[in-house]
Amino acid sequence: MYNKIRGYRNMLKLSQEEMGKYIGVTKQSYHLKETGKTKFTKEEMKKIKKLLLPLFPCITIDEIFFS
Repeated sequence: MYNKIRGYRNMLKLSQEEMGKYIGVTKQSYHLKETGKTKFTKEEMKKIKKLLLPLFPCITIDEIFFS
C-alpha cells in the first residue's frame, strides 16, 4: 500500500516535503506516514484524495489507502 501512495506522489511530481506541507505536517512526519510507521489521519487522507481528483476523478480513499 505504501508504495502505492509514493507512486501517486511521484505522479503528482511532488516531494515528500511538498506533500507534507500540503497536508500540514513536516517532511519527516510525512515520510513516517508514507513508509507506514505512522498512520494518515482522516483529514490528511481527504487532502491527498483532493490532490488526486484531477488525475483520477472517481478515486476513493479506500482505493488510495486500503486496497
